[in-house]
Amino acid sequence: MNRILKRRQLTPEIVLLEVTAPRVARRWKPGNFIIIRPTPESERIPLTIVDGDAGKGSITMVVQAIGKTTMQTAALREGDAIPDLAGPLGEPATVERVGHVLAVGGGVGVAELLPVAGAFRRAGNYVTAICGARNAGLRILQEGLAAATDETLWATDDGSAGFHGNVVELMQAWKPATPPGLIHAIGPIPMMRAVASLTREWGVRTYASLNPVMIDGTGMCGGCRVTVGGKVRFACVEGPEFDAHEVDFDELARRNRAYADKEKEAREAHPCRIGLG
Repeated sequence: MNRILKRRQLTPEIVLLEVTAPRVARRWKPGNFIIIRPTPESERIPLTIVDGDAGKGSITMVVQAIGKTTMQTAALREGDAIPDLAGPLGEPATVERVGHVLAVGGGVGVAELLPVAGAFRRAGNYVTAICGARNAGLRILQEGLAAATDETLWATDDGSAGFHGNVVELMQAWKPATPPGLIHAIGPIPMMRAVASLTREWGVRTYASLNPVMIDGTGMCGGCRVTVGGKVRFACVEGPEFDAHEVDFDELARRNRAYADKEKEAREAHPCRIGLG
């Protein structure tokens, strides 16, 4: 069983979990993800691998409690076990030596950004991270980012820490005389779409780590399909990273909203259904 070794509350909604998973810990690379079921009856959800310790046989993941299954996952405690965990899944992030890399993350996307930024730095790049949160109290993994990057800049919607505004506005204010050689972005769909639009103007190669609906992580169900460069791709086996300038973000947003009503119904349903059939 995949037992929880450590649980840390990062924000009121976001939890860090360290879980025993020896096989995944030996094979994972930055950009990979896992799919879990927190209970035998729950649906499957994908979670980014934030870190892995092959010697200890554990991996670390971060979950934001916003839907029924993520709430179930965030409610787990140290000593509990996750009955189903599969991975590492997906393709690792594109990591090259290009000189200067800009890593852009928003919200819980910062968790995926951390291992990728560290990989770029180990490859010999100067790494700048631009991260966003709604307010100062919702910033996550600050110590890890400071260690994994050469500089980390924060934007907050309310101006309570760092730049007052969103990450794209901070990018516009930050833009150096010589643009970075590569940009990696992960976060809410509107954020990634705006980053892609800006970096298209800059003429800088940009990758986005996409977050479509995933069910089995093998490409069999088709729920994770996205359109990239006019072609259908499957994010769980061909991604989750793609050329941000070729992603149809409007379609991705529509597909991710397709089950919003069902998710709301599942989240609000009373657990006791005796006599309801």
